[in-house]
Amino acid sequence: MKKTAVLFIAIVLLLFTAVPITAENMPVGSGKDMFIDRIIDEAESLYTKANGRRQRAQYAGDIYVCKNFTTYVFRVSRDDFRMAEFPDTQLVIPDNQTKNDCKPYAYGVEWKDISAADGNPFYAAAVFRYDPSLTKEENRQKAREFMMQVRRGDYFQMSANYYYGVGAHSLIFIADYDPETDSVHWTDSNMKGD
Repeated sequence: MKKTAVLFIAIVLLLFTAVPITAENMPVGSGKDMFIDRIIDEAESLYTKANGRRQRAQYAGDIYVCKNFTTYVFRVSRDDFRMAEFPDTQLVIPDNQTKNDCKPYAYGVEWKDISAADGNPFYAAAVFRYDPSLTKEENRQKAREFMMQVRRGDYFQMSANYYYGVGAHSLIFIADYDPETDSVHWTDSNMKGD
């Protein structure tokens, strides 16, 4: 089996701000938690419909391309939710920043800068960028500390050097970092395979 070395160029963790429910007949609870539940349920539904098998992720519009997947589950889950500060504004999820605007880093390390007033309920909660002035082990430790901050519902954006080239990847964490097992759990669309 071929091993794949991944060099993290950048990882950005994004979190929701408070998202109250606008629908009157919904159960009482945290709007944020209910929104996250819907997003994760939709991701699981797509997985179930695909019978756990890889789906077409060849064209820009295919929902199984990773960023399309995370964007899709957000968009189909958002209509009953708003930010308290902007109750009349539909929630939006930013696209990836353009290649030129990501420089000096690789494409995929950032999202476009959209304000909360324009419907963006995310903010960069933590960032890890590989620092060439540090040793590999020092970078690994900083990346690990970054990952220990993971919370259920966090969106994750990264760019890495894969066996097939440098590229972006997006995913959603489905559980808080687990210190007992030193692990994180997520949902994503793996367009390359296994």
